[in-house]
Amino acid sequence: MDKKRLLMLVEIAIFAAVGLVLDQVSFKVWAQGGSVSLVMIPIILMAFRWGLLSGLTTGLLIGVLQTMFGAYIVHWLQGLLDYGVAFTVVGLAAIVREPVLKAATALNKKKMALYIVIGTVLAGFLRYLAHTIAGAVFFAEYAGDQNAWIYSIIYNGTYMLPATILTAIVGVLLFTAAPQLMQRKL
Repeated sequence: MDKKRLLMLVEIAIFAAVGLVLDQVSFKVWAQGGSVSLVMIPIILMAFRWGLLSGLTTGLLIGVLQTMFGAYIVHWLQGLLDYGVAFTVVGLAAIVREPVLKAATALNKKKMALYIVIGTVLAGFLRYLAHTIAGAVFFAEYAGDQNAWIYSIIYNGTYMLPATILTAIVGVLLFTAAPQLMQRKL
């Protein structure tokens, strides 16, 4: 195994652990689940630093770790959506990797900030979508007389919107202040 690949795998493991810790240090919005945390930051960092595969892998690993440390699973498909898919898709922030890195190289912080926000909003929306589908299908009984889809859209929005905004703000502040975080050395 070459040094570059080994470094990438080590960083995936480290940032997945950091993501798990960041998710534990969170503001719980609802007793049934859902919290505002910075869990997406390490996934987005890996997506910008190494690319799509590393971002997806880091997200998947965080989802797997969460299932090991107290996930709430009522059905295997719900567990897959709420933990596997929801965190894996955050790695799709890598779609804006090239523009972010070009802006970082040019020291254009406004462009960096714009693309970081675009990547974060995309990642947050895709995660929200996975949670919403799982909520509407597997937690419909909590909706009462209300439409389960509307209930799930609102319920998951109450924590995913603030989590995405917080992640975008912290991501912009962190990555524009220290653009070298996104550049791998080797």
